[in-house]
Amino acid sequence: MLRRASLCIALIGALALGVTGVASAAPTVTLVEKAVPIPGFPHTGNILGAGAADEFKITISGTEATGGVPSQLTEVKTWLPKGVKLHPQGFTVCSPATLENVGPSGCPKKSQASPVGSAAVVDPIGGELVRETATVQAFFAPGGQLQFYTNAAAPISAQLIASTGHYVTAAPPFGPEFIGPVKLVDSVPGAPPVSTESINIKVGAAYKSHGKTVYYGTVPKTCPKGGFPLKVELGFASGEHATAEYKAPCPKK
Repeated sequence: MLRRASLCIALIGALALGVTGVASAAPTVTLVEKAVPIPGFPHTGNILGAGAADEFKITISGTEATGGVPSQLTEVKTWLPKGVKLHPQGFTVCSPATLENVGPSGCPKKSQASPVGSAAVVDPIGGELVRETATVQAFFAPGGQLQFYTNAAAPISAQLIASTGHYVTAAPPFGPEFIGPVKLVDSVPGAPPVSTESINIKVGAAYKSHGKTVYYGTVPKTCPKGGFPLKVELGFASGEHATAEYKAPCPKK
């Protein structure tokens, strides 16, 4: 009886470990993020109190989805340091309908919230892993939101607003928190939705008004010891979430 009880306990423990392992299966995420200059606007970038664009590079690796690729991305959350100031007022917006139906060429130039960035995507098509580098660009949307337009030309063909999100205020040591759901993107009939392996984009813009420069975002006026705290949390179609943190170097004095 003792042996049977021990065996049952061992089996229950093994099953519990197995369930835990399945539940915790999520892609691995890395983050590198920093303040960079806004093209065309001098004295911007990683300077205390200055206007800047936020450059973030995210990598995603995993084998959770069909074909041994990362689970499909369904949500992006990013946290900026406390002290970052955002000023969406006054920027020209591009209507979602125009962006969806016409594309970036139909949007006012001043509605661009970023230069063209990139996203590496992969999809198992016909038994083979098909990879492509899609373009990603941010545009100002109504209501102070940001919308991200993605264009994958071939062989994975998709042109759409992949995500529209907004900022809220987070608890210290963070300040603005961006929350953006991500649409699942189908490539060809019969293939699973596209998986994302990396994202690289610089979000930030500025405009002139009555001789004064207005920046969408500015760097904090002080930098904590060890650098600016940054974080990203990604949600996936598997129901899992993965986070990554990064400390951006303080500006040189």
